[in-house]
Amino acid sequence: MRLESLKPAKNSTRNRKRIGRGQGSGRGGTSTRGHKGAQSRSGYSKKMGFEGGQMPLQRRIPKFGFKNNNKTIYKSINLDDIQKLIDSKKPKEITPKVLQQNGLASKKDQIKILGRGEITTTIKITAHKFSESAKKAIEKAGGSTIIIE
Repeated sequence: MRLESLKPAKNSTRNRKRIGRGQGSGRGGTSTRGHKGAQSRSGYSKKMGFEGGQMPLQRRIPKFGFKNNNKTIYKSINLDDIQKLIDSKKPKEITPKVLQQNGLASKKDQIKILGRGEITTTIKITAHKFSESAKKAIEKAGGSTIIIE
């Protein structure tokens, strides 16, 4: 078998419709666009969600729910991620700045430490919030938690 002898399976490929190539092609003249009107002209594009004048779906369905604009969103970081960071970089303490430098958080993130995994090193961790399980695991390992106000 050679590269130049490879072919697709029988009937697995088709030629595309070539429209606007003269009357003899069967798709000349109006090029399958019909006669006159905006839709037959070049440059026409209908609005997103337009359904031919029928009330579009996004307007038929009622609005519901509530969006809290004052909700604080936390970047969650688990204990196993922190342990990997400690094993590889060996920082003296974990702060939001250390997490930013190592790609675990970005500059404006509020950080919450969660309790997945386990931590074996005694270390001081500073964050905006801690889950109960994370706090217990850190203190069990001999570390301390500091909450940023």
